[in-house]
Amino acid sequence: MTGIELSPPLMLAGLVAVLVLWAAWRLSVRRARKAAEATRRGGRLLSLTGRVLVGAALISGVQWLALTHPNSSGWAKLAALMVPALFASWVLVRALTVVSNEDHLRGRRRR
Repeated sequence: MTGIELSPPLMLAGLVAVLVLWAAWRLSVRRARKAAEATRRGGRLLSLTGRVLVGAALISGVQWLALTHPNSSGWAKLAALMVPALFASWVLVRALTVVSNEDHLRGRRRR
């Protein structure tokens, strides 16, 4: 029984074909990962936008009720305006405050 005999140009063509298939597979995996990450980012942005809009509508509705209700006291009106302002201020201060973390100094290990 004789074995399969391949000439060097035929072996080179087979090797090139395998390399092209491998490169195409890697490229398709990278494209799929990028597409999945873009979808996740877009979904997070849409979800965050929806939550912000619902929260703003809720706060505005409560403020409108407190300010336009004929029997509401001055304290209710003040609370309707101040409580959301305090929360907004707290979030902005936390977001804009720079915090240094000095636990990872060179030469020291946490124990």
